[in-house]
Amino acid sequence: MKYGICEVSIPHDHKIGEIESPSIWRFEFKEDPEKHVVLHTINLLEKDNFFSSLRKDIAKTETKRTFLFVHGYNTSFGEAAKRTAQISYDLLFDGKAVFYSWPSQESLLGYSRDEANIEWAQSNIRNFLEDYISKSDAEEIYLVAHSMGNRGLTKALIDLISERPELRTKIKEIILAAPDIDAEVFKRDIAPKMVSKVQRPITLYVSSDDLALKASKHLHGTPRAGDSANEIVVVDGVETIDATGVDTSFLSHSYFADTNSIISDIFDLIKTGKRAFNRCLLY
Repeated sequence: MKYGICEVSIPHDHKIGEIESPSIWRFEFKEDPEKHVVLHTINLLEKDNFFSSLRKDIAKTETKRTFLFVHGYNTSFGEAAKRTAQISYDLLFDGKAVFYSWPSQESLLGYSRDEANIEWAQSNIRNFLEDYISKSDAEEIYLVAHSMGNRGLTKALIDLISERPELRTKIKEIILAAPDIDAEVFKRDIAPKMVSKVQRPITLYVSSDDLALKASKHLHGTPRAGDSANEIVVVDGVETIDATGVDTSFLSHSYFADTNSIISDIFDLIKTGKRAFNRCLLY
């Protein structure tokens, strides 16, 4: 594992949900910080220095909050850094944003390799989670995973809290967005363990428009937990939000961070702590 700090800039005319990037249709052939989300620097740190810096930064915030983002399939390190910055900026998050980058092949054809890599990364994610929760001195921790990243985060979290149940008190909310997990495995094995062991609020975002999860279903032969096309995954202790119809992009897979309505709902969730039944934006 390597540790470090990324510096990412957001343009002044940034639109919520977008990661502005160069477009050949606009005759843009290189990144411009005035127009695009840009990853400027990556500074590696020793582990102890990383957590020391994180503690100091969190201590300076009013809320003592932090969130951890675990990206999904076909995502490069740079894309994960930009996505984390965009989420933090759009949520007006008044804490420190952290992301865990596992070795995705960042290729549409690298799906099977990514499946192997997220399983391989589970132990490292578990170890990082332990340090992150115990050494950051944060009072409120939000855990967010997208797509295949849900496999690594959920299993790592279950393993960690089974061994160190006292750490769960620092976790404020767990957000599972479009999980690429077998729906029956999620309902039978993963969700009940998270509910019973972690004992923290869990929000699950699903959609029937998600073409990436439809492709995963075709590949595996079984529905995915984040795909509500056949039926919505409902588990006691988990709040399921159906985001069908909110994303008009090609794959409709990154709606949790791409669409104003879902970003606004997550903002409301973090700001107020209200449960789904009481969040007015869902009606």
